[in-house]
Amino acid sequence: MVTLYDVARLAGVSTATVSRVMHGQDRVREATRARVRHAIEELGYVPDGAAQSLSRRRKDVIGLVYVERELEQYDIENEGLLYYDEVLRGVESRIRDRDWSLLIAFMQAKGNDEPEISRLDALSGKVDGLLIGEGFVAHRYIERLAARIPIVVIAGTPGERVADVVAADNFSGSVAIITHLIAEHGRRRLCYIDGPADSPDSVERRLALDQVLRDHPDCQLIGTAQGNFSVRSGERAGEELLTRYGGARPDAVVSCNDQMAIGAMRAFAAAGVHVPDEVAMVGFDDIYPARLVDPALTTVRQPMRMLGERACARLLDRIARPELSPAVELLPTELVLRSSCGCPHGTVTRRPVPASPLVRPPA
Repeated sequence: MVTLYDVARLAGVSTATVSRVMHGQDRVREATRARVRHAIEELGYVPDGAAQSLSRRRKDVIGLVYVERELEQYDIENEGLLYYDEVLRGVESRIRDRDWSLLIAFMQAKGNDEPEISRLDALSGKVDGLLIGEGFVAHRYIERLAARIPIVVIAGTPGERVADVVAADNFSGSVAIITHLIAEHGRRRLCYIDGPADSPDSVERRLALDQVLRDHPDCQLIGTAQGNFSVRSGERAGEELLTRYGGARPDAVVSCNDQMAIGAMRAFAAAGVHVPDEVAMVGFDDIYPARLVDPALTTVRQPMRMLGERACARLLDRIARPELSPAVELLPTELVLRSSCGCPHGTVTRRPVPASPLVRPPA
């Protein structure tokens, strides 16, 4: 049987260096790393993962948990890259060279009921740390879990105190896109399509709208409609807005995400209302179908893959150093200007969004 010592002898390094290479640690020169990997391949060395994990009192497994809302939420994302898929790729890129495993679970959104929380408790016993998506787990459960296992919340509440959070800078991105409608296209009568009340992303994006309206007293929010992030809910919201306001329609609709914006555009097209000549439309996320609709959707791009990368990096740090204090990391967004906001047809302009001084620090 080939051993760690055989690999070290062939590569001309210490067993500690071989171990560092196998675990993806950074304190190894690239030439040395390549020599060790060549020796591993030449000898056909397969480490006993179970024994290694036992000796370190670790499982070398992290968990990734996401909420699964209504099925219709995926009626358009299935045609392109899923938000979850992009985040997952980011996570996987961080553990690829460490020989760690990833355990993925989708849980039903049922208001944090006990059966799902019990399942989350069971999952936490099988991993070294948990990545929890969308902030769907109530604060009291996050606090309970974080007391016994490393936790990082992806797209969670920036004010979270008991666990690490990695999220897009929803507030700054939303401020930028709404200000663009007002300052560069002269839109003054706005309607808003809101997302789920329990989504931290929804909360931050709505706070941004309220801030922009306070800064522009000549503009008014003439109405809101409620959605659940799905295309169909956006269609219903668009139909509701058309019925409610008739000839006194808004001149712009701000949607909390791209899918609802695309749904509202469908409703407007069916009613003969032209976007952007009569009503401008903007979204958030920059999912792949946003560039395929006509007119192409102006939106805010959030770094979905980077969310996975940074959240996983933070979780690995916390597993190695449990004494770290909880931290919040907000990732920058990008304004993607197309033609649904009133920019010329064929426009594809990207503008980095700097962190706004209006962004509130973590509580």
